Amino acid sequence: MTLLEKIENRKALVAVVGLGYVGLPMAVTVARNGYQVLGFDIQQKRADQVNRGENYIGDVDSDEFQQLVNKGLIKATTDYSLIKEMDVIMVAVPTPLDKYKQPDSSYVESSTKSIAQYIKKDTLLVLESTTYPGTTREIVTPEIEKRGLVVGKDVYIAFSPERVDPGNKDYKTDNTPKVVGGMTAECNRISEVFYNSVLKAPVFIVSSPEVAEMEKIYENTFRNINIALANEMTILCEKMGIDIWEVIEAASTKPYGFMAFYPGPGIGGHCIPLDPFYLTWKAREFNYHTRLIELAGEINNSMPDFVVGKAMSILNRKGLAISKAKILLIGAAYKKDIDDLRESPIQMLIDLLEKNGCSPDYNDPYIPDFVNEINHKEYRSVSLDDLSQYDLVIIITDHSIYDYDDIVAKSKLILDTRLATKGMKDEKIIRL
Repeated sequence: MTLLEKIENRKALVAVVGLGYVGLPMAVTVARNGYQVLGFDIQQKRADQVNRGENYIGDVDSDEFQQLVNKGLIKATTDYSLIKEMDVIMVAVPTPLDKYKQPDSSYVESSTKSIAQYIKKDTLLVLESTTYPGTTREIVTPEIEKRGLVVGKDVYIAFSPERVDPGNKDYKTDNTPKVVGGMTAECNRISEVFYNSVLKAPVFIVSSPEVAEMEKIYENTFRNINIALANEMTILCEKMGIDIWEVIEAASTKPYGFMAFYPGPGIGGHCIPLDPFYLTWKAREFNYHTRLIELAGEINNSMPDFVVGKAMSILNRKGLAISKAKILLIGAAYKKDIDDLRESPIQMLIDLLEKNGCSPDYNDPYIPDFVNEINHKEYRSVSLDDLSQYDLVIIITDHSIYDYDDIVAKSKLILDTRLATKGMKDEKIIRL
């Protein structure tokens, strides 16, 4: 039976390499459509959780996940030798930046080497990890070709960027349009048939992996730059005594030519703070300096300093030094209604406040404790029972679970960085 026949008959065995925020939702989506899925992860603990049906990703329905595991449609392992039994291999491993803001492709490299040892003929291999243009052609393909396999004939290789938006209630893995760029036309054809068999959304085919790799970075760079514009306008409006939130609301009435982006205490998550740096790094190879992208990163990275500076100004007007003030940060996750702390601005905010002599508390029902990646200290969420003890409450993440009327009523002073208190008129509320 050919690979295409296996896909059409749901007989293809599917591997998902990397069982994190991207991999596990994809494993569920594929299994939901009748395929047997074997997840691969380097962490035995994570593989054991999957095999017990224990869900650890917010965007995955726990009941459905348990049912798929019970039916034997999802299993997990750390044994890469089982790759030899797989017909479709989807790679969703981390692609972080190193301390010099350069791409760390070690996870892609190591997983590709492991796969290359065991991959068989007539297999589809798709990289989904966000990365710089050229990764699929320069790292993944050569490693597979070392086995003597001909791409487009013996094996089919493509890049299809993940489009996971944690906490999005409308768009999930299965109903978000999919972009695919194969190494050859046949790679594209096989990939398109597979993705059409598991997704409700359309599959958009592009001419090469580089186009697909670039489009993903373009998506997130677009957001990064527009958020930077909103943040810079916020700083200017602060100096001019203009309400930035009212400005954005007014601009949003234009039915064309404007898309609303909003300021905040800093950007977080795995994509927007990191992806543009893949491009700035790659651009150096072509002797090009991505000035606008790098400037946007600088503006967004400066927002925690702006928030702390505003907090100091607010407290000074009350005759309080920040070193003597009690401050509570509300919300720790990088966006509302999720438990994801990756690159969250709260980490920089806490570090800056402590450097100014303050010992802030925080509350987040989604994140009961965490270790700050900047100062390596451990923090625990406190209760909201006695808000009156704090000189200033700063809203960092606008979780829907919070009762903002109650928070405002019980607090002495509030700095709202997310417009969580929209519509409330109270002199104790100061907005970003």
